[in-house]
Amino acid sequence: MCSVVPRFLLTLRLLLAAWAGLTLPACAQSAGAVGALPPGVSAALARAGVPASAFSALVVPLDASARERLRYRADASVNPASVMKLVTTYAAIDLLGPDFTWNTRFYSDGVVSQGVLRGNLYVRGGGDPKLVLERIQAAFMNLQDQGVRVILGDMVLDHSAFELPAIDPGAFDGEALRPYNAAPDALLVNFKSVVLTFQPDTGAGVARVRSEPPMAGLAIDAAVPLSRAACGDWRGSLQARFDDANHIRFEGRYPGSCGERVWPVAYQDPASYAARSLEGLWRASGGAITGAVRAGLTPPGAQLLHEARSLPLSDIITDVNQWSNNVMAQQVFLTLGQLSPTRVLTESTLADRLAPMRTARFERSREVVASWWKRTFGLRYTAPVMDNGAGLSRMERITPEALVGLLRHAAAHPQGSQFVQSLSIAGVNGTTARMARGANSAARGNAWLKTGTLRDVTGIAGYVNAASGQRYAVVGFINDPNAPAARPALEALVEWAAAQPD
Repeated sequence: MCSVVPRFLLTLRLLLAAWAGLTLPACAQSAGAVGALPPGVSAALARAGVPASAFSALVVPLDASARERLRYRADASVNPASVMKLVTTYAAIDLLGPDFTWNTRFYSDGVVSQGVLRGNLYVRGGGDPKLVLERIQAAFMNLQDQGVRVILGDMVLDHSAFELPAIDPGAFDGEALRPYNAAPDALLVNFKSVVLTFQPDTGAGVARVRSEPPMAGLAIDAAVPLSRAACGDWRGSLQARFDDANHIRFEGRYPGSCGERVWPVAYQDPASYAARSLEGLWRASGGAITGAVRAGLTPPGAQLLHEARSLPLSDIITDVNQWSNNVMAQQVFLTLGQLSPTRVLTESTLADRLAPMRTARFERSREVVASWWKRTFGLRYTAPVMDNGAGLSRMERITPEALVGLLRHAAAHPQGSQFVQSLSIAGVNGTTARMARGANSAARGNAWLKTGTLRDVTGIAGYVNAASGQRYAVVGFINDPNAPAARPALEALVEWAAAQPD
């Protein structure tokens, strides 16, 4: 007979030798069962002014013969914030495989001779979530090695693999210039961000400003006067102006005490980012072009010149889960929408599911994930409500019980180690690096977790390796206006789970 232990905690541990059974013990099936919260959790909630009714959690061993440790409102449907990325990334591992890659293809409709392409160069995006500067430069060098140094025509950017509505980057929280609000794109270049670096030159009395990538038609002030102010709100001190798509200005001063600082910002005109950055990078790499860089479609019969493969999915989901990268998560989610939902239900091979590939849309991704959930879990767990797959949403919902079911299933998956290794390790890296910092922390290095935070949501989910040697799936959420202030309650949950003696 199972019993509920009156304590609570959250965290995660690398597990390859996971148990084979996926259903919860009979006592764990009673979703209405409630256990008393661990004292550390209750105290943290009280300090933040958050009622226990806003808290939900489930701590379950991976060993089918061991008892459930904590169940508290485990059937509550909650907004998971970025913890929803676990659903997206595990579905991707299961449906696409950890070695799956995206392709950015370069085509021509002309003839290459003596270093000149007489015709257009087409760049067809395939949804690569991490098409960053170094990889674009490598692709351009490959083209130039093939003799394409001068383009007597246009560079045509093909974004058609994704079909997306126009998105206001500031609509979610009013922070249009925050890189986390970058919108997905079949040809997502460098996360649509400009990276500004400020380096004090005390002799000249200014901070020198460097920027990446080179952007065609964008002027950026090369220097900003230094001040003797303390290095507090140095970004605010700059009084940066981003209202002109052709110019970034600084009307304030930079505190010299800051030393060198880096400021990534989302480009103020995201629709033109790919064109401006690719033209700038092409010219910076030694290439020339006589025509325009513009959006368009790749014509049938165009000749493939080069194919730039992405990093494998296993690497991509590490960035998604350890660093909670929203736009990368949405790229992965949209890629799932290119699969056939019918074949997800019936076919076992990736080739079957990919044929034919569909244009990606969010509604198609939701359809595919719903089919995958039905095939994987049937009616055992309430299906999640998906929006964009990144958790950057007020609509997405899941229950702690459903997430624990996913975590246990992943632990038994033949390629589950790739999923587990993508998570942040408490006290070591990613979004949980600052957790488990106490001298006697049992969780440091023993918890593999995904965190989530919105204005009124905080959550955590993953695996914990306890002091007893037992491994737990741990999930906890707070949905409350004061949720971010109550994050210590989730950290207390993780420590409690890691300290379990049996």
